[in-house]
Amino acid sequence: MSDMNDDVLDEDAWDDQEFDAGLLEEELRQAAAVLDPVPAELQQIAVDAYALHDLDARVAELTFDSLVDALPVRGAGEVPRMLTFRAGEVTVDVEVTAHGLMGQVLPPQPARIEVLAGPGPGSSLTADDLGRFTADAPPSGPFALRLRTGGDVVVTEWLRA
Repeated sequence: MSDMNDDVLDEDAWDDQEFDAGLLEEELRQAAAVLDPVPAELQQIAVDAYALHDLDARVAELTFDSLVDALPVRGAGEVPRMLTFRAGEVTVDVEVTAHGLMGQVLPPQPARIEVLAGPGPGSSLTADDLGRFTADAPPSGPFALRLRTGGDVVVTEWLRA
């Protein structure tokens, strides 16, 4: 019995030609694909997340959030949430209400804006020459804004509506 244990523990008993790490990895990948496949929707989310990645985008930092920074108003009903984002010289002021959102890009300039709300394509908005934009539906759940102004791309931090 001890001879068999000595053979099992003897590292020289394993021949490098018999053990192929690449073959083992491939067999494990095939077993995982059969026994625990990646759901198609999760794979699509991963692909979409990569597609949303802008290498040249500047991140606009949240500098004001009325939920955190404003003083509470006594007796006020539905108070809109006010947000301010800043990336360099570009500032984006946003007001989120139960009826939608509106905002302004400063300095005033035309811009294309996407409201990102998950893995699907975002809703598109257009800022006028004064930088103003509106959306008729409020974001539900986490959201961010992607602004395209001329050659610049600015993406805000993600927030929960």
